[in-house]
Amino acid sequence: MFLLFEEAGKFMAGRVLSEAESSAQVELDSGKRVKVKAANILLKFEKPAPAALLAAAQALSQTIELELAWEFSPEEEFGFADLAREYFNANATLEQQAGMLVRLFEAPHYFRRAGKGRFKKAPAEIIALALAAIEKKKQIALQTEAWVQDLSQGVCPQAIRDQLYKILFKPDKNAPEYKAVVEASRATRLGPLELLIKAGAIDSPYQFHWKRFLLENFPKGTTFPKLEAPLIKDELPLSTARAFSIDDSATTEIDDALSVQGLGSGSVVLGIHIAAPGLAVLPGSPIDVLGRNRLSTVYMPGYKITMLPDDVVQNYTLQEGRDCPAVSLYVTLDEATLEITARETRLERVHIAANLRHDQLDAIVTADWLQNPAFEHAEELKQPAGNSHAHLHDKRAPLSFLFRLANHLKAGREVVRGKPETFNRPDYNFKLVGNNSQEPQGHEEVRLSIRQRGAPLDLIVAEAMILANSTWGNWMAELGVPGIYRSQASLLPGVKVRMGTKALPHAGIGVPSYAWSTSPLRRYTDLVNQWQIIACARHGKTAALVAPFKPKDADLFSIISSFDAAYSAYNGYQNAIERFWILKYVQQQGLTEIEATVFKENMVRADDIPLVLMVVGAKDLPRGARVRVKLGDIDEVMLDIGGTVVARLDTTAQDPAAPEEAEDEDDAAGPIAIAVDMSEEPAPANPASSEPVAP
Repeated sequence: MFLLFEEAGKFMAGRVLSEAESSAQVELDSGKRVKVKAANILLKFEKPAPAALLAAAQALSQTIELELAWEFSPEEEFGFADLAREYFNANATLEQQAGMLVRLFEAPHYFRRAGKGRFKKAPAEIIALALAAIEKKKQIALQTEAWVQDLSQGVCPQAIRDQLYKILFKPDKNAPEYKAVVEASRATRLGPLELLIKAGAIDSPYQFHWKRFLLENFPKGTTFPKLEAPLIKDELPLSTARAFSIDDSATTEIDDALSVQGLGSGSVVLGIHIAAPGLAVLPGSPIDVLGRNRLSTVYMPGYKITMLPDDVVQNYTLQEGRDCPAVSLYVTLDEATLEITARETRLERVHIAANLRHDQLDAIVTADWLQNPAFEHAEELKQPAGNSHAHLHDKRAPLSFLFRLANHLKAGREVVRGKPETFNRPDYNFKLVGNNSQEPQGHEEVRLSIRQRGAPLDLIVAEAMILANSTWGNWMAELGVPGIYRSQASLLPGVKVRMGTKALPHAGIGVPSYAWSTSPLRRYTDLVNQWQIIACARHGKTAALVAPFKPKDADLFSIISSFDAAYSAYNGYQNAIERFWILKYVQQQGLTEIEATVFKENMVRADDIPLVLMVVGAKDLPRGARVRVKLGDIDEVMLDIGGTVVARLDTTAQDPAAPEEAEDEDDAAGPIAIAVDMSEEPAPANPASSEPVAP
């Protein structure tokens, strides 16, 4: 005897070996023996053979009209054999009964399962909805197949073009557009991104990079809600200092300014004045929520996304001609030896006498100009050419002192570091010309200008900010007030900069502790540290009891984690989009060959533009070898350009024993890895960028 039974939603049949009241032992055609509960047994039969019955039932089931079967079925619950006798005839065969079972089982929209072999007809309105859904699914499947065909033939359907960035980077894996790309990718054996590029889905490489960044980091857009900046309610004393800031002309968030008092007296007071939004913006307030969501201003050529709304920033920025609230660090120094004799932090108002712009002044404020009072530049450079020039006459002496102090502080840090800081490569400034709208479009003319690392004005600001960040970091630690610190255990390769709440040494900078505190309008960590510093200034030794963040505060660790991830993502995008613009510059200038220097195996750095690329023909060349490279094709989506060494320009390489400038971890050399989400696995995070020496 044979049995037809259901097991885990499947119909099986086999020969009975033994049978009890509650179960039976059954041998399948495969030879496998299974125990079948009595409740799961649907039919008992002598013939045909199990396999033949199942095959006949499957074939016969497809001839049964569901609408007619539904009409014949009773309103109450029924068994499959009963409906078979209603549908076929009173003497329905075993094959017909089994065929009806299979048909009912595969049509849940017509017949609901009510138990083993038992069913109940669905209401007519439910069937109508189910049939409509089935038809819709069918049409979607047909549309998906049509999209697959289009993509495979190099044509991108508009529906897929409209969801390009979502499909690639944040897909709904049940969406037909996503499924079409996956199926076409399999059919063509092309990666999803390569497939879409060949299908013409990416009209603008710049927009591809920009919209991808926005989707991943600003999915709700970059606009701010309407918020009013709270007023600083403290009655702050007015400082006697007259401060000046040093920034780029494009800077609107002026966080820091400097002052010098007492020149010629033997005891000089250096003032480092930091904009004080922390006196008005409180933790948990609407503006704080905005800052905590963005965590940092995002910089890129020709554009930036600010951490805070501009109208809020303008309430606290250190604007020329205003008495601005500030958190000030006053450092008293011996004018001759530059030894620090006292440090004091004050909450006050400071008059900002000037906003100096280094891009207008770097050619004038040189080391010679600062170190030699008799030195004068050519006549044309002495003529006022803008706001910054007008303030130079009365700033020469303070700037000269600050330059002397900066070199002294730098030398002291280098002793701690154990080796000098080297700035062998220039910084490049990007200027985009040809677009009247605020946001770049990707077709602008690129102009490059060079600003040598360690230029006097840059050094002055950098050393002052390092002094402030280190001093305040040490002070918070002495008072038991937690802060957000950046530390580095050593200068050994692979030892990265870490963020934490402990005041640990920063070997890369050469200071005992380093807490970002000097850019509260641009970095959220600095705003958090400013709240803690304000508590120290107000309460001294009891500050740990009243500071917004207490030791081991879980919220502080959460801020560090979020900031680390966001800052890494922002830096990654800045590096990538700068590479886009330098590739655009190569195109616009018609460069076909460049002179470059080998710095790693098969990798060179261009001598005159900020471009790193992989080349053929440099494998056996030593580090430091200078070569001429013929450039290959540019891929603006993958940010890739190749090259071939066509000539060696020198006969000696760099001395291996000479100190080498550490390679930046974020040097882009070759195609950018674009993580396309076409699986269930999360995309890898961007690697952390290297720590800049400047603040």
